[in-house]
Amino acid sequence: MLWIVFSLLTLLAALAVLVPLWRARADQTVPSSAHDVEVYKAQLEEIDKDLDRGLIAPEAAEAARTEIARRLIAADQGSEAQPANGASQARSWSLRAAQAIGVVVVPLAAIGLYLVLGNPDQPDQPLEARLEAPAGERSLPEMVALVERRLAENPSDGRGWDVLAPVYMRMGRAEDAAAAYASAIRLLGSNVRRETDRGEALVIANDGIVGAEARAAFERAVALDENAIKPRFFLALALSQENRRDEAIAAWQALLAEARGGEAWAEAVRQELVKLGVEPPAVAERPAPGPSQDDVAAAAQMSGEERSAMIRSMVDGLDQRLSEDGGSLQEWLRLMRAVAVLGDVERLDSVTERAVEALKNDPVAVAQVRRLARDLGSGS
Repeated sequence: MLWIVFSLLTLLAALAVLVPLWRARADQTVPSSAHDVEVYKAQLEEIDKDLDRGLIAPEAAEAARTEIARRLIAADQGSEAQPANGASQARSWSLRAAQAIGVVVVPLAAIGLYLVLGNPDQPDQPLEARLEAPAGERSLPEMVALVERRLAENPSDGRGWDVLAPVYMRMGRAEDAAAAYASAIRLLGSNVRRETDRGEALVIANDGIVGAEARAAFERAVALDENAIKPRFFLALALSQENRRDEAIAAWQALLAEARGGEAWAEAVRQELVKLGVEPPAVAERPAPGPSQDDVAAAAQMSGEERSAMIRSMVDGLDQRLSEDGGSLQEWLRLMRAVAVLGDVERLDSVTERAVEALKNDPVAVAQVRRLARDLGSGS
């Protein structure tokens, strides 16, 4: 049966080459000059008919006959000369050579390659048998097929859907991944990762557009963790796609404020701000929480009591000034670090709330305050 199939495929391949060649040769057996001869003869007959009916003057008829006769002689000579034409004979030999190659050489070469590279004695390996092989011997598609078969038998296996979904994503099957994440969420419950990854799969399946269903998934993820970067990134992207420029800029800037430097997503945020006509600030490495180097150097020369008194005095003075007159973002951040050094968590919470209120018109600054508060252990 195998060799019969091979023979039929070879025949079809040969016909695919030979049929166009036969047609080309047939076209060459009817030269265009022969067709011209017939046309000119018909024109002569029409002139005679027009002359008999008085539709053309005798002088004009004679002139037309002369011109058509000249063309007829030239066409007739070309028709006689064409079979002896060297170029035609060369083309004929080329066609014969191509036909011989198509009929003989190509099948023989194909069979020879198969005998050298192929393995006709290899037994069949149906999918069912491959799925029963040890896990280490299976390919990724075979393992996916095995999981799919098990899930078809037990669709309530939430762990199975949760494992299969990211595999679908790696295989480029975004729609299947979104459906698998939906099943996992339904069976295992919602969490930040599942909602975010499902939203991302929906975006990829929708050619990069954040649709309503994807947006709802990202919003659920942010509701579970307001500091999650990935879902907030896609929500900011949705604002950009909806031409809500001001809201998009604020969302992108709030994200960028939380970058510590070197994150891949931070550069993507900068590019989105540039698209909106905003020059993004440089992302610098965020300093570690704690007092400034000058404060540390001065405190190193004092006793323990003197250092505590100095820090508390500095904190009280800065706190009073910022409460009365307000201050810059950096001053609020410095106060928060100093309070953290004192170990006063309740006061740190209070300072954080006042800093957020004072800087509420600057979403980037507010994001930095909240980021530092988390780093320092504040509950605000």
